[in-house]
Amino acid sequence: MNTPENITALKPHEVFVFGANADGMHLAGAAAAAFDRFGAAWGQSDGLHGQTYAIDTMSGLETLSAAVDRFIGFAFEHPELTFLVTKIGTGIAGYTVGDVAPLFAVRPSNVVLPVEFEAVLA
Repeated sequence: MNTPENITALKPHEVFVFGANADGMHLAGAAAAAFDRFGAAWGQSDGLHGQTYAIDTMSGLETLSAAVDRFIGFAFEHPELTFLVTKIGTGIAGYTVGDVAPLFAVRPSNVVLPVEFEAVLA
């Protein structure tokens, strides 16, 4: 199973994982969808809000890596949830799939990745 390309609805146990900027201004792309559809909190760039989990992708690769590590820890602590990770960091943040996918090399089975990330990790 991989994260669908276009998520328009979530089941009660599913969480939409998206890339955010440091100010939590969810204006475009997956961040806008997270805010408009799934309960992302305006002004929050990290963590669980509604049926979303924000990861700061705009403050450098070191910050992104630390945020992914926190997310992975959270996912291990919440096996009752399924986390649908979007192609975080590969849009406006400017990273390649090859930059971001390895950050998810160690993850629990409830973290679902885009097919592009899985291809890098295979």
